[in-house]
Amino acid sequence: MSERLERGLETLRGEIDGKVKSFFSSCVRCGICAEACLFYTETNDPRYTPIYKTEPLRKLWRKEYSFWGKLSSTLGISKPMTEADLADWEELVYDGCSMCGRCSMVCPVGVDIAMVIFKVKHGLARAGFSPEGLVDATQRAIDIGSPMGITMKAVRATIKHVEANTGLKVPLDVEGADYLALLSSNEIALYPEYLESITKIFDHAGVSWTLSSEAYEATNSGLQIGNKKIAGQLVQRVVDGAEKLKVKNVISPECGHAYTALRWEGPNFIGKAYPFRVVHILELLDELRDAGRLVTTGMEHERLTFHDPCSIVRRGGIEAQPRNLLQPLAENFIEMADHGAMNWCCGGGGGVSSNERAEELKLTAFNKKKSQIDALNVDAVVTACSNCRMVMEEGVEVNEMEVELLGLTEIIAEHLVEKNPE
Repeated sequence: MSERLERGLETLRGEIDGKVKSFFSSCVRCGICAEACLFYTETNDPRYTPIYKTEPLRKLWRKEYSFWGKLSSTLGISKPMTEADLADWEELVYDGCSMCGRCSMVCPVGVDIAMVIFKVKHGLARAGFSPEGLVDATQRAIDIGSPMGITMKAVRATIKHVEANTGLKVPLDVEGADYLALLSSNEIALYPEYLESITKIFDHAGVSWTLSSEAYEATNSGLQIGNKKIAGQLVQRVVDGAEKLKVKNVISPECGHAYTALRWEGPNFIGKAYPFRVVHILELLDELRDAGRLVTTGMEHERLTFHDPCSIVRRGGIEAQPRNLLQPLAENFIEMADHGAMNWCCGGGGGVSSNERAEELKLTAFNKKKSQIDALNVDAVVTACSNCRMVMEEGVEVNEMEVELLGLTEIIAEHLVEKNPE
């Protein structure tokens, strides 16, 4: 057995806990999860059935923990796991799964399939079976601080532009601020209007906040690639930055997996609770609205709909907040047929958008979202995840769709009631 195979199998063995044992014992192989997966519905390829993506872990569980598996192994009639097996599942798990969790919602026996797939990713990553694009992005995150290679110099340049455009000061490294705001690489490189928007909103609402020169990146490539150790390192970087500045809250930006990594998985990755609260930007904006500190005026007259980012809404529970914020500003708002917790993914989550090999499959999977948008005949789709926005913009362009993609935070900033001059 090669060293990489042994490392991968040992990691997978370590992932077979009580939950995994109960899940595999309970699964009745009904296949209902297939109809909940856009990679299956848009390709009709049974290999993309969600539960099938867990096979490396299930085979190991069956062989080493089930009666018949142990018997087959003793008699020498069970086939051992090979490097070829892991290589085959690399494509299924990394290219054909966005970790959206919709499959887990429909499982009649309650198997959290997305969680099990993440455990498979962990084993594959430890064995060195991961897409080159994700490996490179993860290495940049470790070495530079950002998966896209965004340096603090680039962040400072963005800050300078925002200050010039708004006439407002973007606070940096302010000790004792109430909130530390994080940014994703996309928001620095592709959507700098996000930083401009929160700068305007926080000034309007009188929020005490800051950025950190040592912990500005929210993206967690360790979570995407499935390497828990690296995911923990990246979370710890944020924790260290927040503790150094003595902030009370850390704001996760418009990025789905960043919220999952920091809010839900982070304490598990680093083995301790945070000394601060993690709040998603939509949660904070809705709190400000509810407290009367976020006051808007005017309406968007276009026909709008909202795309629910999977990690924020389905897996994060932030479903009411974006609607509380958007509907008062939207004269003609319409929901997608499947929305909220049962939304359909954009197709690029879970690291798929960083995986060049998955490009064609990602665009095929986007057809599910395209059909939703086409059915509504909307002028614009609003979302609250920069990765979703980027993926959908590409899909819209490739399919020559006449629809605009908008960020919710930017819309709110455009409708703020102007402060009275002092």
